[in-house]
Amino acid sequence: MSLEKVNEKSILDSVSNTRKGHEFGSEVDLFSFHEQRAGRLIIDPAEAKIELGEEVASKLKLSSDGTKVLWPQPTDSDLDPQNWSDRRKNTLLLIVTLAAIVPDFDSGIGIACIFALAKQYDTTPGVINNLTQNWSIFLIGWGGIFAVMLVRRLGRLPVLFWSQVLALGFCVGCTFAPNLKTFAAMRCLNGFFATAPQATGLYCVTDLYPFHLQARKLNIWTMGFLVSPFLAAFAFGMLVSRTSWRWSYGIGSIYSAIVVLLIILFMEETMYDRTVKPIPVPTTTGLRRRFEDLVGITGLKMQKFRVSWHDSVMSPFRIVWRPHLLMALIFEAMLFGFSIGINVTNVVFLGTPLPFGYGFDQLAIGASYATPIVGVLLGEVAGRYANDFIMNVSIRRNNGVFEAESRLWACYIAIPLYICGFVTLGVSLEKHLSVGALIMGWGIAEFAVMINTVAIYAYCNDAFPKHQVATLLLQDKVIELTELQGEISALINIARTLGGFSVAYFQVPWALKHGAIQTLGCEAAIVAGLFLLFVPLLQWKGSALRVSAIAPNYIFTF
Repeated sequence: MSLEKVNEKSILDSVSNTRKGHEFGSEVDLFSFHEQRAGRLIIDPAEAKIELGEEVASKLKLSSDGTKVLWPQPTDSDLDPQNWSDRRKNTLLLIVTLAAIVPDFDSGIGIACIFALAKQYDTTPGVINNLTQNWSIFLIGWGGIFAVMLVRRLGRLPVLFWSQVLALGFCVGCTFAPNLKTFAAMRCLNGFFATAPQATGLYCVTDLYPFHLQARKLNIWTMGFLVSPFLAAFAFGMLVSRTSWRWSYGIGSIYSAIVVLLIILFMEETMYDRTVKPIPVPTTTGLRRRFEDLVGITGLKMQKFRVSWHDSVMSPFRIVWRPHLLMALIFEAMLFGFSIGINVTNVVFLGTPLPFGYGFDQLAIGASYATPIVGVLLGEVAGRYANDFIMNVSIRRNNGVFEAESRLWACYIAIPLYICGFVTLGVSLEKHLSVGALIMGWGIAEFAVMINTVAIYAYCNDAFPKHQVATLLLQDKVIELTELQGEISALINIARTLGGFSVAYFQVPWALKHGAIQTLGCEAAIVAGLFLLFVPLLQWKGSALRVSAIAPNYIFTF
């Protein structure tokens, strides 16, 4: 056996030529084809005719206006979520988004109650932050990894249902906790189980919507969990100023109960095994099928068509080391992590008396959290149009082909705004500028976080579809070795939480010693440095790195 090193172009040429002779000459599986072309999708029907040939292109299903090829290709079955009505899809997206709000919403309740909890349990706000807030944020990330391991085997719906039922139970436990140790345990367990929709929501979006709509829908889902901690801090900050902190967790429990009820009544299983031949169909109908889908009986029956438990558990750890993913994760971890730090510690800055803080009362602190809410909502609107514009321009410039790295152009919009927001906020906190300056800095920073986070989610999702294919040439025959996808949303989720849970430990002491300008300025500089180090490199070498994930750097000849 000889071993020949080849460059990116030769790999692509080899894979393309052999597939044209092997797949296109006989039969191509259009239902899995988009998974084999990670990060490079043919969107223009005219380009599809050139690259795939008239015969294959004629079989492709297009968008309603006929301008875009649909990826994934819908089947002819009514069971395929890609074929469901827009109303049905949007209902499911709404439920998943409402569920994604739960973990950070419950976490945000702790921000609003920090001073009341310190008084209740006869300790300091710093102890409450370190013991309950930071560790619950830490476990939110690991809960996502655990959730996607189960999704691989059991499906989206039962994992969503049971995780939210358990989260509801632990939120009720927070409401009635008799002591600080019990409260801390309930907070941490709530964070661990509630986070499932923040990790699995990306799957639901890609299950339901074709490629050209996914970034827009991801914008909505991402907005849900970005705005959720601020919603809680805003609403309950004012509530706690009037009544017991237990009412805040009681209302949080009511919200979780509403989400569980919506899941029971309206949520559907969106996992569709389109690459299995033949595609399995349900063996039950009506209410029985509904019940089996919800509690996981259907998932247990379908396990024989899915990956092993070993592959399901190891999948995230196998893919996290891919350089184009790892760079994106590190960048997002710092950018999002420092924004988590602001969310957790701003309540301390605002509530601490002069000369260090602003000396706001509980009502004023709660009202100030309207600022990031507005920033995230404006970011959703701007990001929606910016991502669509970037996608369409990229497709035109690449002759009808979309390259995943074009998603990263949105980061060039976000980073200058991120720096501006952090520096303005730091100056406001240290120099005690007007509330208007503080609001502008905080709002601009969250606006930037929203735009950048959607760009990273979209890029990683496009670069890592369900299967990655390594190609071996064995006596002029193509052998495809499939490697299961890393769980992108879970890895981004754990990256942002690992980047943010520890910030509260050092941010306030650092600001006390050296001032908020240095603290937030250095954080913005770290993010800017990572941007300059990683994003241009990903845009320059990203396609080559993706090819190395699709086909090895060596072609084996026998």
